[in-house]
Amino acid sequence: MEAIVYEEFGGPGVLHLERLDPPRPGPGQVRVAVRAAGVNPLDHKIRNGWMEGVFPTPLPATPGAEFAGVVLEAGEGVTEFAPGDEVLGWSATGSYATEALAEAASLARKPAGLSWEEAAALPVATDTASRVLDELALAEGETLLLHGAGGGVGSVAVQLAVARGATVIGTASPANHDYLRVLGAIPVAYGDGLVERVRELAPEGVDAVFDASGRGALPASIDLRGGTTDRIVTIADGDAAELGVAFLSGGGRSADRLGANARLAETGELRVEIAQVFPLADAASAHALSEGGHVRGKLVLLP
Repeated sequence: MEAIVYEEFGGPGVLHLERLDPPRPGPGQVRVAVRAAGVNPLDHKIRNGWMEGVFPTPLPATPGAEFAGVVLEAGEGVTEFAPGDEVLGWSATGSYATEALAEAASLARKPAGLSWEEAAALPVATDTASRVLDELALAEGETLLLHGAGGGVGSVAVQLAVARGATVIGTASPANHDYLRVLGAIPVAYGDGLVERVRELAPEGVDAVFDASGRGALPASIDLRGGTTDRIVTIADGDAAELGVAFLSGGGRSADRLGANARLAETGELRVEIAQVFPLADAASAHALSEGGHVRGKLVLLP
């Protein structure tokens, strides 16, 4: 099998394609032929070594948390999946590869009407967005400030928050403002003057903040929350602990919730935006684009 590997932390150039022995599934696991793998901003932050305090990474490592593919082999005790089943979910060995292992409990069946690219874009974005909105206890009639609203996680979070009856103010580059309006958000630009721009839209402040960008917006978020860190959650800012802000990491994944969101995506009730597709061997270019920011939707690798 082939996989993207890095032996040291650094820029996109540390990523390279290697031939490795195929993984063997243990009890409760399946081996999957990867048809598409999602690229997330967290991937390049881990690759740079910026997230070692939250996600310690033994080297060498293969990046990637999410994928869609076809089951090749089921390990001992697995009864819910068999070879030939089409699935999506989370990888236990890194998804930037032609084959990967996954816990059977972390997989959902791929709806027939969903493309491989769309399926691979769903696990991290939909599950993370749902968990953060639950953590924030976002309710109907409240106002959510969402940083990185045009990205893969952010665009899903906009739709789920609007479905809860919340008003969403989404930070994004101007090029993505029309897109956010279509999703139901009120767009604002990043950068200097952010606090003033948000206060014009929400004079009494915001009820909750979801930071999906990690672009240093937490101090402004605390200001907009009246000086408190209560009901602020980040998934991307390594300075969260120093500021007393909650950092939501992995865990709490729900295959049932993923399956339900996949069915919504199949019917068009949940919009999945694919920004660009890269061949597996060009993972470094995907990371460079992700690291540059301002990507609308998800980046996907095709083995």
